[in-house]
Amino acid sequence: MPNVNSAMTNQINSSSFFQRYAFWFLLLAAALLRSIPIISLPFNWLESYFHEISHGLAALITGGSIVKIELFPNGAGLCTTIGGSRFFTSFMGYTGAATWGAMLYSLASINQKLTKAVSGALLLLLICSCLLWVRDLLTLVILFLLMALLAVKIRWWQSKWFYYGMQLIGLTVLLNALFSPFYLIDGRNQGDGATLASLTLMPEVVWVAIWVAIALALLYLLAKKQQ
Repeated sequence: MPNVNSAMTNQINSSSFFQRYAFWFLLLAAALLRSIPIISLPFNWLESYFHEISHGLAALITGGSIVKIELFPNGAGLCTTIGGSRFFTSFMGYTGAATWGAMLYSLASINQKLTKAVSGALLLLLICSCLLWVRDLLTLVILFLLMALLAVKIRWWQSKWFYYGMQLIGLTVLLNALFSPFYLIDGRNQGDGATLASLTLMPEVVWVAIWVAIALALLYLLAKKQQ
């Protein structure tokens, strides 16, 4: 007859081991997810959305307005704004995406109810974006897909793996925000880095280094919190 107590002890030990090193397991899973072409698309879209909404919110905070938000199948995006601080608006794209990712992970680490509340707030933000700032069918379809995936996730919020799923999303967004600035080093002198270079006379590569450093710092803080 199997030893029930021994089996339960092994299960508890396995669970404790995973919880102890959850950050590193999830970080590895996030790195794998972003490398798989089709599966990585929703995460690319979500990071792009956070990037563009961060531009828009920065413009709103500094007295400007959002004209429209566009997302593209390849994971790129565009937020058209009027007024506000051009420097702050340009700087907050990559900074905001990394911050969103870290915030999702951190909030999901607290408890399942808060994770559900954060998921609901994110769903509401996506809905508001569709109503207020989306002007094309393609972006609307992409945001609807993100909302559908998020709604399915919320439906299963009582599962013990629910908040691990939100942490995984946060880390994937953060990793995408870490590597995305490198695409600016293409010699075309376009994008947020080029805009900030023209405003400050600091080379584009310096701004890329700053964004990468911010994302790495956030990853370090999350890892340190795990200890």
